[in-house]
Amino acid sequence: MERIDVEKTASRGVAVAPVYKYLEPDFSPDGGLIAADQAGTECEKFSKAKEAVQKELELLAKENPIFAAHLEIAGDFTLKEGVEARITGERMNVQLAVHNTIEEFAAIFEMMDDEYMRERAADVRDIGKRLMAVLKGIQRPDLGNIKEEVIVAARDLYPSDTVKLRPEIVKGIITEEGGVTSHVSIIAKSLNIPTLVGVSGILRKLTDGSLVCMDAGDGVIVVDPDGETLAGYQQKKEAYESERARLKALRQQAAVTKDGKRIALCANVGNAEDIRRALEMNIDGVGLFRSELLYMENDHFPTEEEQFAVYKEAAELIPPELTIRTLDIGGDKGLPYFSFDEEENPFLGWRAIRVSLDMKDMFKTQLRAILRASAFGHVRIMFPMIISPEELREARALAEECKRELAAEGIAFDEAIPMGMMMETPASVLLAEEFAEEADFFSIGTNDLTQYLLAVDRGNRRIADRYDYFHPAVVKAVGQIIAAGHKKGIKVGMCGEMAGDPRAVKLLLELGLDEFSMSAGSVDYVREQILK
Repeated sequence: MERIDVEKTASRGVAVAPVYKYLEPDFSPDGGLIAADQAGTECEKFSKAKEAVQKELELLAKENPIFAAHLEIAGDFTLKEGVEARITGERMNVQLAVHNTIEEFAAIFEMMDDEYMRERAADVRDIGKRLMAVLKGIQRPDLGNIKEEVIVAARDLYPSDTVKLRPEIVKGIITEEGGVTSHVSIIAKSLNIPTLVGVSGILRKLTDGSLVCMDAGDGVIVVDPDGETLAGYQQKKEAYESERARLKALRQQAAVTKDGKRIALCANVGNAEDIRRALEMNIDGVGLFRSELLYMENDHFPTEEEQFAVYKEAAELIPPELTIRTLDIGGDKGLPYFSFDEEENPFLGWRAIRVSLDMKDMFKTQLRAILRASAFGHVRIMFPMIISPEELREARALAEECKRELAAEGIAFDEAIPMGMMMETPASVLLAEEFAEEADFFSIGTNDLTQYLLAVDRGNRRIADRYDYFHPAVVKAVGQIIAAGHKKGIKVGMCGEMAGDPRAVKLLLELGLDEFSMSAGSVDYVREQILK
C-alpha cells in the first residue's frame, strides 16, 4: 500500500476502482525539411487536415459548447499563416510545421499570469493533436469505449478525450499534468467525476488494473489499499455522495445570512459556455467576465460587431447582472497579433487600463460593444488596475463619449450603466474613499492585491508559502475597501480566489462584503457557509 498526497484538486469527490492507464499515441512529427518543390504538396496536406478537423469540431460543438472555442482556433487565419510560412519559408514538412506553430501559440498562453488563461494552452495543443492524428493517420483511443468501472490515469487529458467519458463508468481521473482551471477540469466538474491533476510521476507508480482509492477533496491517492483502508474509503465515498446531494438541494435557497443580509453569489467566467455551466449553480449574476479571452482567441483585435455579439449573448444568458471587465492584458499577457515590449517587471508594467488608455481607438471599440450589449440585460463596466482618480475619470469620460456617439447614431444602450473598478493595488486601498466618490461599485481582486501588498510573486514556487490572503495586511486592506465603499453607499464585491474559499466566508461577511464572485465549482460550498 502506498499513499500519495496531492496539491491540485480539480473536481471534488471520492472514488474506489481499478486503474485504466491511458497512453496516448505518439503525436511527434515525422521527417523534417523538404525540397522547395514539395512545399505546394505539404500545404495541400495541411489544408485537407485542417478541413477534416474543422468538420469533427463542428459536430462536437453541437453536443458541447466547449468546442466552439476549439473551432475558432482551428479556423484561425494566424494558425494557417504560421504553418504555411514554415512550409514555404523554412522548408519544414507539414507535420513539423504544425507542431512548431502549435507550440508557439501554446507558449503565448503559458507565459500569462492568470491561471485560467495559462490553461488555454491545453486547448491549443488539443487542436494540434487532432491535426497530427489526421496527418499521421493515427486512430486516437476512445475513452467512451471503456466497459468496466475504472479510474483513468494519464499524462494529461484534453477536452476531446474528457468529453467522451461516461461518469457511470469512469469513477475518477488522475493526470500528471494540467491545472484546476483547464477545460478538462471544467468538464470533469460538470460530470461530477472526482479529479486530481498535476500528480507528477503517478503513471510510474500505477499498473493497469491495480486498485486505487482517491479523495479529491483532501488530495489523497492510495495505491493497493489494505482491507481496512479500502473499507474506510468506501464509507468516505458514501458520505461524500450524501453531502453532494445535500449541497445541491441548498441551491434552491437564496444566500441570506442568519441576520437577514442578502448576499450576491456570482461567477467568474470567460465566455458564454462558462455562464451556462454556472447557471446550474443558481448564481445571482456574473461578477467577472474576462473579456481578454475574446482578444486572445482571435488573430486580430476583435471588431465592435464581434465583441457585441459575444457580450449580447452573455447579457441575455444572465439577466440579473453581468459585470464585464475591460481588457486586462499586456506585460505578461501577450497577443499573437500585437507586439508588447519585453519588460523587467511585467506585473508593474504596461498592462490593463494603461494599455486601454494609451490605445483609445481600441478601447472605444470595446466600450461601444459593451454599451450596445447593455440594452439586452443588466450590464456593468469594470475597469482593471486603476491607481489614480485621474485614470478612472479618463476611462469614464471615454465611455461617456461613446454614449454620445451611439445616441447620435440612434443605437440603444443603458444610459445609466454602472461603471466601477477593480480594487487590486495598494494605491486603490489608500485612496479607497476618493475612488468611492466616483466609482459606482468596487470589486476586490485579491490575487493581485495580495501579491502587491506582500511583495510576493504568486508564480514563484520558492516563496509560494508567503502568498497568503489571510495575512493581516491583506485582511486589513479588504476591510478598509469595504468600509470606504459602504461609507459612500456603493456595493463592494470580490472576484479573487479568496471569494471562493469556504474558510474565508465568515471573515468576509464580518467585514461586510456584499458580493462573492468565484469559479462555478465553489458556489455550493460558499453558499453553505453563508447560510450557516
